[in-house]
Amino acid sequence: MKIYRIVDTDNFGGDYPDEKFVENLPCLSKEAIDKIADIVNKDIGPDSNRYYKVVELPYELQPGFEP
Repeated sequence: MKIYRIVDTDNFGGDYPDEKFVENLPCLSKEAIDKIADIVNKDIGPDSNRYYKVVELPYELQPGFEP
C-alpha cells in the first residue's frame, strides 16, 4: 500500500526550502490528498512564499538554511 503525505515547501524553488510534513491528516487516498493540496494552493495563490505538494513515502524532507 502506497502512503502519501503533503509537504509544505518553498514556492520559488530555493536551495533551502525548509520542508515540513503537514500534520494531523488521516491516511487518505492519493486522489483525496491531491485535492486537499490543490485547494490550499489555489486559496493561498501563486505568489505565496509556500507551496503544498503531495509526495509518496518514504520521502526525505529538504532542510532550511542554517547560518
